Amino acid sequence: MRRRPLLLVLAAALPALAILFGLGWWQLQRLHWKNGIIAAIAASEAGPAVPLGPNPAAFTKVRVEGVFRHDLEALVGLEVRGPVLGADLLVPLERAGQPALLVDRGWVPIDRGDRPVSHPQGEITVIGFIHPGDRPGLFSAADDTAGRRFYTFNPPVIGAALGLPNVAPFALVALGPGDGTLPDPAHTLPRPANNHLGYVVTWWGLGVALLGVLLAVALRRRP
Repeated sequence: MRRRPLLLVLAAALPALAILFGLGWWQLQRLHWKNGIIAAIAASEAGPAVPLGPNPAAFTKVRVEGVFRHDLEALVGLEVRGPVLGADLLVPLERAGQPALLVDRGWVPIDRGDRPVSHPQGEITVIGFIHPGDRPGLFSAADDTAGRRFYTFNPPVIGAALGLPNVAPFALVALGPGDGTLPDPAHTLPRPANNHLGYVVTWWGLGVALLGVLLAVALRRRP
């Protein structure tokens, strides 16, 4: 009779153990996958920029030639740096025989005061990484198309609002050294968060703890 409650405890605990160790194994696989992505981004950042092709992969470091349309400047997003509220300066880059490309040139203050913003003229080369674009979420702020203020980095929507008949479905985030001038470009490629090792420890730790509880119960029920 003493064995029956123990069997019931085991019957209830074994599915939980399978779930906990299964979740830990799944997170371990995701850890290896995420490490591979981060390693690929680091290699792209360290290597030379490649010419922009028609279908570039996200976060690829590329170079592209064209002429900035400074008359169609827009702002996207919001970012506070110290006490200063700012946004990213978005400028279309016209390319010969190709769709216009939206270029995120970097952060500028909303209220620029007397701080000048550079406006390179003529044919230039821009080095940056591919941004695949975002889609608005449920709580995304509404864009102010008349004021050229956008809160979702959606290239086709922004291009249409700027009156561009043909715009690339992705954007380019310019890379630069950050020499104190405006706009302040991105200095590195973005890295995705990688918390999967912590999840592995959590799920497997709970599984080991449950095994300890089962062992303690079994020892207490020994005749």
